[in-house]
Amino acid sequence: MLNIKKYSLLALSLISLSAAAQKAKPLFDGKTLTGWKAVAGAAPYKVEDGMIVGTMTKGTPNSFLITEKEYGDFILELDVKLEGETTNSGVQTRSHIKPEGNNGKGLVFGRQVEIDPTPRAWTGGIYDEARRLWLYPLELNPSAKPLYKKNEFNHYKIECIGNELKTWVNGSPVAYVIDTLDKSGFIGLQVHGIGNNLDNDGKKVYFKNINIQTEGLKAKAFPKGVYTVNLTPNTLSAYEKSEGYKLLFDGKSNAGWIGAYKTTFPTKGWKISDGVISVEPSGGAESTNGGDIVTKEEYAAFDLSFEFKLTPGANSGVKYFVTLSEKNTGSAIGLEYQVLDDVLHPDAKLGRDGNRTLASLYDLMTAKKEARYLRPIGSWNNGRLVVYPNNKVEHYLNGVKVLEYTRGSEEFKKLVAISKYKDWKNFGEAPKGHILLQDHGNKVDFRTIKIKTL
Repeated sequence: MLNIKKYSLLALSLISLSAAAQKAKPLFDGKTLTGWKAVAGAAPYKVEDGMIVGTMTKGTPNSFLITEKEYGDFILELDVKLEGETTNSGVQTRSHIKPEGNNGKGLVFGRQVEIDPTPRAWTGGIYDEARRLWLYPLELNPSAKPLYKKNEFNHYKIECIGNELKTWVNGSPVAYVIDTLDKSGFIGLQVHGIGNNLDNDGKKVYFKNINIQTEGLKAKAFPKGVYTVNLTPNTLSAYEKSEGYKLLFDGKSNAGWIGAYKTTFPTKGWKISDGVISVEPSGGAESTNGGDIVTKEEYAAFDLSFEFKLTPGANSGVKYFVTLSEKNTGSAIGLEYQVLDDVLHPDAKLGRDGNRTLASLYDLMTAKKEARYLRPIGSWNNGRLVVYPNNKVEHYLNGVKVLEYTRGSEEFKKLVAISKYKDWKNFGEAPKGHILLQDHGNKVDFRTIKIKTL
């Protein structure tokens, strides 16, 4: 006969053991650096008062204290204090090392959770160390910028489950990246190189309360309204769908698109293959091959993201508020997010003050961008443009805001009056319009084109 009481006690015991096994465990015992090793740079790490203390050191590149063990899915929590306000630090996740890199000292690469006390304030953002550079600058979530407390311990929570990476700083959500790389790797604590800023020589980074959970993981939901960087081509996550995003390109067909001033999709000049929609090269002339393509739908206020890949010397663009009412020859008329090889294409030197360069509002406003936020020609870059219901517009490049303006404002009208669009009545002020991908006769690839109406 089954002893119910004994069985119940056993079940409760097993549940208790299971719950205990699912709790976070110390990744650092507070006494020794067992299970860790220093790589890449020469900045020293030592244990003091139950903390790992790294010291910034002149004459050395970035230094890392990394786990000997690799981790796949985990939830990591730790407290970090960084001395000074002119440097940075970070926590590597699922990262790797090339032993031959960095002149044989080892080159660490992989996704890093940023710690940034500078006025830029990108703490909790995601940087791809020594590889793709910035994935999630806090321009994408500016409400998280004030979370960091300077010269104090800040609490970080890092959730790596499946292909998703989420971060929290001092209990508030910051960054959300969905990636295709690195299913596992080491965890690392960075002491950044100081370069020529010798005032930082000897400043310290303190790490404590480092705990990790690897079993019984449960993803914590982000609140609504946090922008997601989804690097899985032509897909939307459940969170993005709940936010109202939809794909404008399904990765397989021309559904939802037609030729500008046409009733069907062009029979030549555009190619769809391997999840990419491409303008085919035709000598660099504007709209003389397949011509521009436009969405069948029109949009008023929206958040549009797209990935693009340039070939050397290429020119294209993403236009918006295209009404097709002008019946002009050449490329259809509309506001344009310029897509251009700034180095090799001559258009970069035309216009005024660089207002025809990459990510600029073509012939009107110049994108204020730094070279370190660009990815090389032949690599995928991310463009984003946001049009708010009040007609404020923002252009982003790889997550960094590079310009903003207000459609219909006096400043905007003055720019139009001295541009190539001066003869078009009420240029750029239509209440709604199509999205356009431009045929400028050069090979340019597009993918992951997604939009959310605002």
